[in-house]
Amino acid sequence: MAGEKETTKVAIDKYRRFLHEDHVAAAETMEWRHGIPPNYDSVNNVFEQGRTKVWPEGSLEETLQNSMKTWEMELKYKTCIKDFRTINPEKFKVFVNGREGLSAEEILKVGGYNALLKNSMPNEFKYHKEDQETFETSHTAFRSAFPRGFAWEVINVYTRPPVVTYKFRHWGFFEGPFKGHAPTGEMVQFYGIGIMKVDKYLRIEELELYCDPAELFGGLLKGSKKSESNTEHQDGQDDNTTTQHCPFNHN
Repeated sequence: MAGEKETTKVAIDKYRRFLHEDHVAAAETMEWRHGIPPNYDSVNNVFEQGRTKVWPEGSLEETLQNSMKTWEMELKYKTCIKDFRTINPEKFKVFVNGREGLSAEEILKVGGYNALLKNSMPNEFKYHKEDQETFETSHTAFRSAFPRGFAWEVINVYTRPPVVTYKFRHWGFFEGPFKGHAPTGEMVQFYGIGIMKVDKYLRIEELELYCDPAELFGGLLKGSKKSESNTEHQDGQDDNTTTQHCPFNHN
């Protein structure tokens, strides 16, 4: 198994460069968040079954798609910026919906979900309170909601390097609880636009992302809240045992 001191070569993820190193010595020096490289078989299946585009091998679209999947993998599972190969660490900045840019170290600290979902609404109106979440709690919440993974694809590419503009789609199946909301089993998805500045090695120097988090939360909040379900169940018991209520109150 990858991460254990095996001498055999580990299979390479076809969508994520650098996930498993070719040489055991290099893999042993890599600092993984959970001690070993992650396995993306489940989300790869979601991606292959649900993607709307199959880009030609070696095309700019496929290269961009795989680079972004690799960057997402590094952000989630590597703990040291020195191990990142998809970015130029000296110049790297992420800008989400026009907000102030985050450095590589900053986004590694707060986590991708907290960076992507941050907004200026008052906390009482937020579905995801990023200032009360950590890297771990935010990822735990979305892993719970999407147990098979949250797939990502490139929909279109509008400009070529060194500044690549593209449209993307993010989707998964709401099959686990999310912050007290019961799963619906339905597909949840959202779309966005990315503008990526790269260097001559195609490493990311700046990344601008524009998306509407309400597209994501609209699907996740459709599931009934546990407290509401419990209250309705209790009300039903009261109907059968004690006080008679107007039947329309339950609606």
